[in-house]
Amino acid sequence: MEAAIEAQARAPGGGLVVLPDTFTFSNRALLIALAARHRLPAIYATRGQAIDGGLLSYGPDTVDLYRRAAAYVDRVLMGEKPADLPVQNPNKYVLVVNLKTAKALGLDVPPTLLARADEVIE
Repeated sequence: MEAAIEAQARAPGGGLVVLPDTFTFSNRALLIALAARHRLPAIYATRGQAIDGGLLSYGPDTVDLYRRAAAYVDRVLMGEKPADLPVQNPNKYVLVVNLKTAKALGLDVPPTLLARADEVIE
């Protein structure tokens, strides 16, 4: 993982898009630390990764997902068959910008992006 991040950091205009999976979640602290060490901007899928030092995150609102899942549990407990319930996609996404990390990377975040962010970490 470190060799791949180092190679990406050497590339002009390099950056990371960290996809949400078990590997990246279990290695999130290392990924964030390596991106910081190599001054590599990275975008993550969960709010927690931006809070932990990632540049920004954009992904589904997990609170909304759990709230909607509870409604499905209620429907199953009321007798509906799970197979009859439609699959739902997330319908609410959250953008978090970490200005401390942006400053450490020497990046200026456009005011329009800050205005659209759901949360800004200063």
